[in-house]
Amino acid sequence: MTEHKHDQSHDHSHDHAHNHDICIEQALETAETVCAEQGQRLTKVRRRALELIWQSHRPLGAYQLLAKLAEEGFNSAPPTVYRALDFLLAAGLIHKVESMNAYLGCAHADKVHKGYFLICDECQNVMEFDYQDIHQTLIDKAAEQGFELRSETIELTGLCADCRH
Repeated sequence: MTEHKHDQSHDHSHDHAHNHDICIEQALETAETVCAEQGQRLTKVRRRALELIWQSHRPLGAYQLLAKLAEEGFNSAPPTVYRALDFLLAAGLIHKVESMNAYLGCAHADKVHKGYFLICDECQNVMEFDYQDIHQTLIDKAAEQGFELRSETIELTGLCADCRH
């Protein structure tokens, strides 16, 4: 696999020699650990779905994932893919980018957090950033209004450093 400046869920814009294979390997190792801790199994289809999501340099849609899995001989029924995606989401191994209806690997799967996303309008690169202070502020502001916050989606759009130049 070639090296690249940035990937789907880390901010490596400063790292011009980023090795994506290492990220994939680390993501799979983390997935095995997280699943073991949760008493779950990382089945072949779940593992391959996670690997394909991490291999993509952009968020991957369910039907794109379905096509890739079908090419490799996995069950090509949509429920199979959606069950794998639901499992990976629940385990905190991937995130869903709602505005794109697509999925990307979670760079911080080893800790509970909320993922917020910077989405480049030009190249469609998505970078995850994790700021728990934002999450707590949202909970506090909602509580001031008597509102119990159950879900949040924060996706900020603009131009990444590469596209700005």
